[in-house]
Amino acid sequence: MSATAENPPATATATATATAPTSSTTTPVEERVLARVITDDPLYRTIPVALRYAPAEPLAVRIVFPADLSPEGTDNEWVFPLALLEAGLQAPTGTGDVRVWPCGRVQAVVEFHSPEGVAVIQFDIAALRRFLRRAYAPAAATRRA
Repeated sequence: MSATAENPPATATATATATAPTSSTTTPVEERVLARVITDDPLYRTIPVALRYAPAEPLAVRIVFPADLSPEGTDNEWVFPLALLEAGLQAPTGTGDVRVWPCGRVQAVVEFHSPEGVAVIQFDIAALRRFLRRAYAPAAATRRA
């Protein structure tokens, strides 16, 4: 399953445009986190996930799932707006292939839709916020200079 999500609502896009990192001064950011696959089974499965930000795509986030989750046996990468991830930590957002919403005070859910089905993944909000801070940090340092 690999897809590019639709653009987030206009309010999230405006925020991203105003605060997005600038590609001339940033370095790639990768945050490895553990996430939970949500299924009908009462026991959840924890998986390693890589969150990636690249200066060449300053408004995008990449979420990479391990190859063992893919029927093809390859890494499963999703690309969608960084603003969608940020906005989804505060309130439900997304209408396309990727949807994000808070789940209580310490969890967030990211739902991925593809022709093969739907995957629902739960993250610790702290890990997502840490990733966002790292992605935005170089831009903040540039604005102060």
